[in-house]
Amino acid sequence: MSVALERPTDYARRARRARDLAERYEHAAEPLTLYGALLDAQAAAFERAREDRPRADELAAYVVRVALPGVMEATMTAGTELLREAALLRFHDGDLDAIVAAWLRGDEQTPTDTYLARAAAAPVLEALPDAAAGLRGRESDDRHCPVCGGLPQLAVFTETGEALVTGERRLVCSRCMTEWRYARMTCASCGETGGANMPILQDPGRLPHVRADACDACHRYLLTIDMRREPRAVPIVDEVAGLPLDLIAAERGYAKITPNVMGF
Repeated sequence: MSVALERPTDYARRARRARDLAERYEHAAEPLTLYGALLDAQAAAFERAREDRPRADELAAYVVRVALPGVMEATMTAGTELLREAALLRFHDGDLDAIVAAWLRGDEQTPTDTYLARAAAAPVLEALPDAAAGLRGRESDDRHCPVCGGLPQLAVFTETGEALVTGERRLVCSRCMTEWRYARMTCASCGETGGANMPILQDPGRLPHVRADACDACHRYLLTIDMRREPRAVPIVDEVAGLPLDLIAAERGYAKITPNVMGF
């Protein structure tokens, strides 16, 4: 049975890591710079939500009122011209409550709507596990978040501190950031366990602590952050730096289980 683990809440640490990696990795400097700005805005939304404790029936409106303005400010400051134009158009002309509500339900959306809703709503869900739990549908397998039922964003191999002890594997929810244990050598999308059907894609020269775990049964993949190789990693941030592996996976016909907030 899956066991939900303590959720990480140190937004300042995430933002510092995003800025550090933006300086280190030219290939991901642009999205990491934007992500660092978003994390500052998300930190404020997270703290505010913990204080306000909005009701479940007002969650979408609360996200629009409290969290979305900070996301827009970060986007206007650090986003690409294309993203700024698209976000500004939706902010002024879109039904913002409906956009956020659709994301909370897990509906299909345009990339811009997904970006705005996810960037604004995710820190609120992280701050309010009870509200996140209200989103859970009929998902009952361990490939979905045990709190909100969301799909995994990435996997983590934990650091044990002992050379001969293998760390556990955890999945991190794409919606509320809950972590839960998951079996090693098992596809996080379809449950495939045949090693021959589960290629590992790597770029050890640039990203020795990141790999893509793919599956030939369902043609899905997710990135795994190995804390044993990089104890300073902040998995949700280092996953954004894994862009070269996303490109390699896409070239080989694999689709990510859940694109990250940057859209890849």
